[in-house]
Amino acid sequence: MAGRFSRSLALAQASWSVVRADKELLWLPVFSVLTLMVLLGSFVLPAAALGAFDPRGGAGGPGAGTALGAFIFYVLAYFVTIFFNAALVGAAMIRMDGRDPKLRDGLAIAWSRLGRIFGYAVIAGTVGLLLRALEERVGWIGQIVVRLVGVAWTLATFLVVPVLVVRDVGPVEAVKESAAL
Repeated sequence: MAGRFSRSLALAQASWSVVRADKELLWLPVFSVLTLMVLLGSFVLPAAALGAFDPRGGAGGPGAGTALGAFIFYVLAYFVTIFFNAALVGAAMIRMDGRDPKLRDGLAIAWSRLGRIFGYAVIAGTVGLLLRALEERVGWIGQIVVRLVGVAWTLATFLVVPVLVVRDVGPVEAVKESAAL
């Protein structure tokens, strides 16, 4: 177990050294944040205009439309984050191969894995929304259990993005490999 953790830590340190060496790659997190802000605005502004945040709204809780909108937002937010992380990992892999990565190289790698990234975004969005829904419906002991499950999920999926970038596997296999690592 300690060996796996140290290898994972070494990969993270190597990725950070790549970013320090290739300052151009710092644009990837910036693009990610800007895209997430646009995405958030595209959901919040129409919802506000339709009165979704009106405190006098329905007392029955969120309806099916709100739940579907939340799910779509979760998936798209995960997709944006994973896409730009995959671009960064792809560029880091180019640097580790001894070549000089450019911003477009990382984006091209992420683009070539679009389907896998979206598949994992659906998985991550579903798990995230389910954990959040469970946490809101259980007592304080249940909340602790759900949070521990959330931590376990986070640890198990920590290396999904590098696995998606480096290996030719789908999102489910990437989760399994990440958990094994």
